[in-house]
Amino acid sequence: MNKLTKLGLSAALAVGISMPATADTELTMYYPIAVGGALTEVVDSIVADFEAENPDIKVNAIYSGNYDDTRVRALSALNSGDPAQLAVMFSIDAYDLIEQDLILPFDDVVSGAEGANWLKSFYPALMANGNIEGKTWGIPFQRSTIVAYYNKDMFRAAGLDPESPPTSWDELISMGKALTKDGAYGIMIPSTGYPYWMFQALAIQNGKEVMSNDGLTTYFDDPTVVETLEFWKSLSSEHGVMPGGTVEWGTLRQAFLEGQTAMMWHSTGNLTAVKKNASFDFGVAELPANVRKGSPTGGGNFYMFKDTSAEEQAAALKLIQFMTSAEQAAAWSIATGYMGVSPAAYKTDALKSYTVSFPPALVARNQLEHAVAEFSTFETARVREGLNNAIQSALTGSKSAADALGEAQAAAERLLKDYR
Repeated sequence: MNKLTKLGLSAALAVGISMPATADTELTMYYPIAVGGALTEVVDSIVADFEAENPDIKVNAIYSGNYDDTRVRALSALNSGDPAQLAVMFSIDAYDLIEQDLILPFDDVVSGAEGANWLKSFYPALMANGNIEGKTWGIPFQRSTIVAYYNKDMFRAAGLDPESPPTSWDELISMGKALTKDGAYGIMIPSTGYPYWMFQALAIQNGKEVMSNDGLTTYFDDPTVVETLEFWKSLSSEHGVMPGGTVEWGTLRQAFLEGQTAMMWHSTGNLTAVKKNASFDFGVAELPANVRKGSPTGGGNFYMFKDTSAEEQAAALKLIQFMTSAEQAAAWSIATGYMGVSPAAYKTDALKSYTVSFPPALVARNQLEHAVAEFSTFETARVREGLNNAIQSALTGSKSAADALGEAQAAAERLLKDYR
């Protein structure tokens, strides 16, 4: 029993309220299924293990599509009075959730040195999106960086070293040209689903952040950012190593597995699915650099909703601590490809053994050294939509990169000015 539950029982006894020996607590948890792998079965298994250890707590996991779907469904449930105590939602939703006064900072839920140490036990890069104004609003769970998957067999057939994927933009182009043949492309970078995420990676590699770290300012029309979008467009229009127009997020993994592209950029959350389904020798690498290396972090954090009882908060905290424990994080990483969220996960025998036999499982974790917080501002959804539209407008040729990003910057300025 954790300290919050003990406090709740003590308070009840102090005022003479009779309570059952074991008070059943029911939790509703909204959970996104956004990428590959049988994630529902994996989460169900973790929840079943938790319930076996905690028979007084019942967990109802509601699977709700992608991250945007999950946010909409969870907030709709809260607005209609349906109970929900916690959810895994986008790490970048934190500003909006705080603004709407819907979530609790975990600093107010944990207690003592043990609680403070738990909050410090996660990788700092994964905590960046959840640490806002001195408090911790999100706990990392389904977390990722963007990694480069590549077909080693196609590298060999093109006369390229299968152990030396591109480490720079120049190499990405030159190797991409060698690999673009027989109806296959050298590289595909998805530009639907989460285009802002891929674009942020490219901008970081070009030496420029696309937002400030306080959620108040964007830099979409910065010359370096414009140059970044022009480079992305040039992969198809000038160099011919990527198909023109947009590349679909949802079907890219299958395109890679079918040999339609020799390289793809995608979430590490696809790693286990690629491992299980690839009929060829493949590799995983950190993203190439231009000015510097870099990828944004990505994925989902646990959030705890504000309108919950002390007993529910204690039970929800217990569930979150269970699901992010070193052993569970290691099992989760092996089963899905998402990274273990703490250094302790990589010290478990299970994950140490797995990464020795399958080194690609370390790539996303290693890339944290060069990672930055995923794009997030106040009015995140609307600001992000403007950026996504700008990216797609430029890639499809309907607008120049400068015009498209200029419009997105102007829209972001209008949305953010009242928060400054």
